[in-house]
Amino acid sequence: MKQEFKVISQLIEEKSQALDVGCGDGELIEYLLKYKTKDIRGLEISKEKVQNCLSKGLTVIEGDAENDLKQFPDLSFDYVILSQTLQAFLNPEIVIKELLRVGKRAIVTIPNFGHWKVRIDLLTKGTMPVTKSLPNEWYNTPNLHMCTIQDFYNFCKKRNIKIYKSLSLNGEKISNISISNLKFKNLISELGIFLLEK
Repeated sequence: MKQEFKVISQLIEEKSQALDVGCGDGELIEYLLKYKTKDIRGLEISKEKVQNCLSKGLTVIEGDAENDLKQFPDLSFDYVILSQTLQAFLNPEIVIKELLRVGKRAIVTIPNFGHWKVRIDLLTKGTMPVTKSLPNEWYNTPNLHMCTIQDFYNFCKKRNIKIYKSLSLNGEKISNISISNLKFKNLISELGIFLLEK
């Protein structure tokens, strides 16, 4: 099972209501149903993936986060999760704003475009990187807004979004990110995991 899912699960309190935005095939929902909460739903843009989730008995609706999160009332969920999807939105700022409106807390994970392997590929090959966490070529990637852990910190600071907890994931290794080690973590982390509050 993905180490990311374990970390997300640890950030969620027992018996919480959760929404997985951009839930894909429902893998994270299944994990959280098994280990954390029975009250989790999903929102997914792909009709095929929604049907796949429904065939597994998961509660998932079809919708586009940039437009359809508006349908949910304020504070409908204890947690709203956005796992490695933020960089694929046309307007990530609207999505973050909606996550924090719909949920009491938001968990956002981002692939870190500041990771040293990404930097080395750009420096030595002169090409957009292809890594385990960024497997697509530049022409077929869903990523529209590349973002580093440092970028995400700056984004939250400018908008007075409280980062309640921030974690670095590098392979199987999990560690805390703080202001004092931010530049270093931006260099060595493959994935940033953030627990946000308004």
